[in-house]
Amino acid sequence: MARVKKGVNALKTRRNILKQVKGYRFGRSTKEKQAYEAIAHAGTYAFAHRRDKKGDFRRLWNVRLNAVLRESGLSYSKFIGSLKTAKILLNRKILSEIAATTPETLKKIITKV
Repeated sequence: MARVKKGVNALKTRRNILKQVKGYRFGRSTKEKQAYEAIAHAGTYAFAHRRDKKGDFRRLWNVRLNAVLRESGLSYSKFIGSLKTAKILLNRKILSEIAATTPETLKKIITKV
């Protein structure tokens, strides 16, 4: 078999790996083996946390809505239930945005419900 020299390729992969871990602390930013492991873990956390972010935002919208609704004497759960019975199809994100930017619009929705 012919001899294969892989110096260029090995250096290229090493360079690319170390570029990805720039800013990491200790050996993870300089040692190839630790860098590979750091990248693998970072990837799994990134995947999981993209899913978690959706729930985090939903919780935030609920808290914001509940805070505004309490001022008008309603609870969040009763408000959402009455929205469904009134067939008003506004999601929590939009309702939260309305509550934050234009509270008078939300008051109109509350009176309609």
